[in-house]
Amino acid sequence: MKVKALIYSENEFGKIDGKVANGLVRHSERYEIIGVIDSTKTGLDAGEYLDGTKNGIPIFQSIAEAMESLNYVPEYFIYGIAPLASFLDKEQREIILTAMELGMNIVNGLPEFFTHDAEFTAKAKEYDVQIYDIRKPPQRKDLHNFSGRILDIKTPVLTVLGTDCAVGKRTTTLKLVEALKQKGLNAAFVATGQTGLLQGSKYGVAVDVLTSGFATGEVENAIINAYEKENPDIIIVEGQGALSHPAFTSSSAIIRGAMPNAIIIQHPPKRKNHCDYPNIPMPTLESEIELIEVFSKSKVIAITINHEDMSDKDVGETIVEYEDKYKLPTTDVLKFGCDKLVNTLFKVFPELVKQA
Repeated sequence: MKVKALIYSENEFGKIDGKVANGLVRHSERYEIIGVIDSTKTGLDAGEYLDGTKNGIPIFQSIAEAMESLNYVPEYFIYGIAPLASFLDKEQREIILTAMELGMNIVNGLPEFFTHDAEFTAKAKEYDVQIYDIRKPPQRKDLHNFSGRILDIKTPVLTVLGTDCAVGKRTTTLKLVEALKQKGLNAAFVATGQTGLLQGSKYGVAVDVLTSGFATGEVENAIINAYEKENPDIIIVEGQGALSHPAFTSSSAIIRGAMPNAIIIQHPPKRKNHCDYPNIPMPTLESEIELIEVFSKSKVIAITINHEDMSDKDVGETIVEYEDKYKLPTTDVLKFGCDKLVNTLFKVFPELVKQA
């Protein structure tokens, strides 16, 4: 049974920093999203604004408007923004406090932990609500070192990596998992960030808050848990950041911990500079593929496109260009689905055909 939740994404819904809200509006196994708060898009349908298809999730001006329109208080209030500078301003703090006063439990995906905030914890106690810091890492005693057990897994492991953060790696991963399930395969999803965990993944960890000594081991452990508990036909691991990105180390930990048999790379062709880093130019797709293949000792088997700032004509022409240039199947899963990716996996891992 899904629990009802309201998402806060002021001025960021549909944008890069609104990726937590964007992801939950597209897919959630844990929450029934009953509204998004973003005063810059008041009155719009969240699904239609995001992907061009209505899903009945309204966008509200404020918490007050949401309460008046809904006529009930949802159980959870999710902070749905993932900014580079992960600290709340005064206005955002007041919104969180208001949500608690109304009786909503708080779900926080920031690396700024609300349970370490004296004002928030006092307010939560006063109004008998809970605070959930999704990215809070396990206690030291519960962390895992890399063990090498990943080498014993016979099930194919695929990672979806990218050329930047917030390019759609998780969305592509989830779309592919669903497409494989529709083919009759038992595909397991391993999350490596807060949004995947919020969406309800049973396996995974927020890699970016782990110390470097445990990040690889925690990724390996999540995959082993999925392998042992689900007996999957294939395991698909969400990527983070980009291997070449100077600000993040998550990709290297994911590759080392997963030791993938194959890789899909996601790329936004029109993006000129790394998001949140306007002075750092994007890598070329060619250079990122080369780096990934050398580092991972695995092969990139397909390209997926993030169509931000692209027309349908641009997308079509880019697919043709990439398939000719890189000799790799290329698609945009939000526009064209995952058929190309599924067919590619069947060729790379013929044992999947027998299990489908």
